[in-house]
Amino acid sequence: MTYWNDKVADAAQLRLFVPGDGWRAFKDKMNAEGDRVEEPGTQRAIESSLLNVLNATNVVVLTGTGSSFAASNPADKLTPAGMWDVWKAVEAKVGAEAFKAVCDTFASAKIDDNIERLLTLCKLYLELHETAVEDATYQRIDGFVKAAEKAILARVDFVDRATNLDAHAGLIQKIGRRGVRKARSKLFTTNYDLCFEEAARRHRFTIIDGFSHGLDQVYDRSHFEFDIVRRSGQRDAPDYIENVFHLYKLHGSLDWRRQVSDIFRSRGPEGNPVLIYPRSSKYQESFEAPYLDMIGAFQAALREPDTAVLISGFGFNDDHISRPILSAVEANMSLRLVICDPAFIPSADLDGGDQSLTAVAEPKNQFLAAFKRMVAGGDARIHLINGRFQDLVSALPDLIGETDRERHMQRVRTLRDGMDVKA
Repeated sequence: MTYWNDKVADAAQLRLFVPGDGWRAFKDKMNAEGDRVEEPGTQRAIESSLLNVLNATNVVVLTGTGSSFAASNPADKLTPAGMWDVWKAVEAKVGAEAFKAVCDTFASAKIDDNIERLLTLCKLYLELHETAVEDATYQRIDGFVKAAEKAILARVDFVDRATNLDAHAGLIQKIGRRGVRKARSKLFTTNYDLCFEEAARRHRFTIIDGFSHGLDQVYDRSHFEFDIVRRSGQRDAPDYIENVFHLYKLHGSLDWRRQVSDIFRSRGPEGNPVLIYPRSSKYQESFEAPYLDMIGAFQAALREPDTAVLISGFGFNDDHISRPILSAVEANMSLRLVICDPAFIPSADLDGGDQSLTAVAEPKNQFLAAFKRMVAGGDARIHLINGRFQDLVSALPDLIGETDRERHMQRVRTLRDGMDVKA
């Protein structure tokens, strides 16, 4: 994606798919003097569609690896991890020679440096040869899988207090500040990392994520039914607090651990990590707790009346998530869908800067191609936008401005930062 290299977040980089006119730019095209519009842009249409999302009774946001790439770290720290980064991390963990030996075991298969395909082959081998656990090849592959999972867990743990999370903060501020009379926004992510949790901590947003608020935070699906209110002796009715949203981590989280029947929050060595690792069996694994609770909540949210779904940073490569979306579009007539993804337009086509791009190839992903056909056929419920997660966040409107509590916490942080510098 060379076109996007070193480009800062900017709503002007978005393009909307307009039936009969292709992918039209965000800004108006002006004449040479700059005093007359030659070709209109899609800024008003994009902003209107996003405003309709935030004003819906139920707001659902889905994101994946693409949102992690919006985060950034200083040069001496880990970067957000793509599939190639994970491949290299596993190779470094087990050693180049041992890594090559495992790959050579499946020499006839098409792995193409894809860690998901390699781990899929490894798990299939272990299942097919489970009666030969003493076999040297079995032992080698079993050891490789365990080491690979530890390497993946370490590689995605890139978030700390120095990480730039402006895009993540922007999203949760805009979906979390909706009026308290509306349903809490629901944010679903396939990411293991802690970008949204850290952004919420910094800006004092409260997350409802299925974990208790006691000293030992333990998962229970019933916690999603709870809310947070402010009690006052002068009021009879509860006062729902601002800046709250639901977070569902569809593939687990790097700070979840399982001990016997309990899932608790921890970054320590105790317990087993609760993650769906990249391999083809993730569809089957998603039907185990707590993943079943998460995917069940996602499917239920898609069926609610007057629901708007905003998707960005999710590549539609997970069928167990993509198919329910397509099914909901077919079944829920009140559903509104906005998809933002840089994969709609090849980078080479963007270099020309034309106001409308009409000769763009169909998306290779079957789901993205299906949604594009629906828009081209006149389905006004769906809006397709080419762009990155951070560009979309820049275009999202603020329904409610910064609260007094947020402004106070910003002043407190500034005061503390100044005292730390002097110390």
